[in-house]
Amino acid sequence: MTMLSAAAPNVPAQVFGSGLIGVREGLEAGIIVMVLIAFLVKSRRRDALKWVWLGVAAAVAMTVGVFLAIQYGAYTIKDLAAEAIAGVASLVAVVIVTSMVLWMRKAAAGLSGELRTGMSQALETGALAVFMLAFLAVGREGVETALFMVGYAEAETAWPLLGLLIGVLVAAAIAVGMYAGAIRINLAKFFTYTGAFLIVVAAGVLSYGIGALQTVGWLPNPGGRAFDISSWFNWSSWYGEIIQGVFNVTPTPTVLQLVCWLAYLAIVLTLFLRPAQVAEKPPPAPPTSVSNAETITERSTT
Repeated sequence: MTMLSAAAPNVPAQVFGSGLIGVREGLEAGIIVMVLIAFLVKSRRRDALKWVWLGVAAAVAMTVGVFLAIQYGAYTIKDLAAEAIAGVASLVAVVIVTSMVLWMRKAAAGLSGELRTGMSQALETGALAVFMLAFLAVGREGVETALFMVGYAEAETAWPLLGLLIGVLVAAAIAVGMYAGAIRINLAKFFTYTGAFLIVVAAGVLSYGIGALQTVGWLPNPGGRAFDISSWFNWSSWYGEIIQGVFNVTPTPTVLQLVCWLAYLAIVLTLFLRPAQVAEKPPPAPPTSVSNAETITERSTT
């Protein structure tokens, strides 16, 4: 199928765009794993660590499977049917990803406590409950990541998957370094900047989905093309392909695509960047050997 543009984005665009998504989403998943491991270590339940890692492995396998289904299954259907499926999939991806990004912004401050509570209950239930807690917690991030990759389904190559894996490996290294106390980053700024980046990417996916549904006649096309900036510079150059490949933009959007793109950015960025209401917190507890991992999600929104 034809996704985003007539020409598939080049290798740098595929690797760079999917790599950034992998770093951002991978670090979120890494933080979740860190909290679960820290709780088990502090609770002297290292015997349950294997079930956490099995749950994480299963979640990663599910994520790869969903990604491959999008990446290699999308172009097995051709012509207008492909455009219709891609358009609907893009709109669904935007809804789910947007809700997850906004939810994470509000829930991050209390996520560590919720995970520790869930793990405490899972330990009382049994090994399967521990496995499912890790699988669902990490799998939620994985599905979000796979949905974001819908914008790379036209590549018909393994480069987007390679970029995603590189990004996840970088995120894993950062998470391990943070757990060990060897790496310190400002999580609040990191998640703010990368969250805004993902919102811009989602706006492009929304625009593409609308264009695809207009192509098959499922959405109207009032006003035709909003403008044509294809002659402004060489869109087939490496930088033009990176812009199209990373941010899913087109030099010839329709009026409806442009209006929805602008409206989405204005509304969602406003909701995402507005100052969060910070509740009063009790005095911090004395530091322990795992306090860095246990408090990492709280610090991410302060």
